[in-house]
Amino acid sequence: MTSSGDKKGSAALIDRLPEGFKNRMKKLLGGEYGRFLEWYQIPARRGLRVNTLKCGVDWFRGVFPYPISPSPFCAEGFYLHSDLKAGAEPLHHAGAYYMQEPSATAAVAVLAPRPGERVLDVCAAPGGKSTQIAAALRGGGLLWSNEVARRRAEILAQNIERCGVRNAVVSCAEAKTLGERLAGFFDAALVDAPCSGEGMFKKEPEAILRWSEENIRFCAERQLEILLSAADTVKPGGRLLYSTCTFAPEENEVVIARFLCGRPDYELVDIGGLVSFGRTGFSWDRVKGFAQGFGSADLPFPLEYTRRIFPSDGGEGHFIALMRQRTAAGVRAEGYKYNLKDENSGKFRELYREIFTGEPYGVIQTIGGTVRLLPEGLPDLKGLGVVSAGVAGAQARKDRLEPCHALFMAAKGGECKSILDLEYGDPRLTAFLKGEPVKAPGCASWTAVAVEGVVTGYGKASGGILKNKYPKGLRLVTENRA
Repeated sequence: MTSSGDKKGSAALIDRLPEGFKNRMKKLLGGEYGRFLEWYQIPARRGLRVNTLKCGVDWFRGVFPYPISPSPFCAEGFYLHSDLKAGAEPLHHAGAYYMQEPSATAAVAVLAPRPGERVLDVCAAPGGKSTQIAAALRGGGLLWSNEVARRRAEILAQNIERCGVRNAVVSCAEAKTLGERLAGFFDAALVDAPCSGEGMFKKEPEAILRWSEENIRFCAERQLEILLSAADTVKPGGRLLYSTCTFAPEENEVVIARFLCGRPDYELVDIGGLVSFGRTGFSWDRVKGFAQGFGSADLPFPLEYTRRIFPSDGGEGHFIALMRQRTAAGVRAEGYKYNLKDENSGKFRELYREIFTGEPYGVIQTIGGTVRLLPEGLPDLKGLGVVSAGVAGAQARKDRLEPCHALFMAAKGGECKSILDLEYGDPRLTAFLKGEPVKAPGCASWTAVAVEGVVTGYGKASGGILKNKYPKGLRLVTENRA
């Protein structure tokens, strides 16, 4: 139920909407405009996506203590009917789910990555779509997540680590650099383009202050530039997906029309034949009035093959276009030169066998004092602004190796030889997430700590006490209150 405070806040939000925005939406939507405005009288929808690298959907629904209901956009997506603070919730710390606006999951559902594929996420921070791609890849193939802003790329790497992704590279590079260096390397590429954010007005009111038609035009030029560069990275027959969280046709259908004018080697795929959510995109006749000043040719591209999601469709606002590469897209990138005689390989294998069942995955490589488990089949990484690659397995000390937090986050509970598995509500769980030592009877040496079987960190047990190794920057500060 919407509170009176929410209603007052929503009414005030309608009053703050720019007149230019409202006039444009009235022109675009016609008779549906009144219904569109009504959605600003209710709070923004909250959502989450279950991370199937860590747990199953049915299991999660049985354990998660807050009310949720399925969203139509992906099988792992849910509406969250709570004011939950995810940063204080144990299963979120464990990477069991990712907080994500419901319709934001639609793009990856349309792209439909398959295990074994190489997939590029060009504008990936903070990581919602990247971690969704990783779950679809199921640990196989390669996820390349890029973010041009360094600080945002570091946050992206942290979220990928929290979600237990083993087969990812995180980079901080311009899209143009990726297009030049990784030509034809990927089976699929996703451009969730930076945009004017009209679909974020309820969640981020500051987006209202940034809104202007000049900003829309600026965004459209940048989006086209990124999309053209991303197109070069896709192999023949591969897929290129473009998405935004805005309503402006200049940033959506018009960008696609302009792109297709310059890249006849790509063709639109009819998304309506793949999914049932949302609605068809707008035709050229409907949006060409917004294309003035862009120089787009009046060509009959089937823009109705794209997909729009409006608030009445169950999300806050999203646009999706899927395209297929029809011809050659350049030469594949040079391969990464692995050191197959890594000086720490033997010691790391011993450490891994001490902690886990089975053998290490990936290729063991020491980079800058960190022993990493790299995905196989990497391209040459030089000059690509790589922030992280694979999983940080251990830190090389003077005479020993000490395991990294990421190594445990990428592990399943059943793989750990020593595990302290805590039930939801166990006070030791809160203590552990705060960085405190906890009682761990029966545990020895390096021990995984889990919540309901989902690994959330580790410590070193001795004499029935677990010395806490939970990273300081991740520790719990506040708690959710019922």
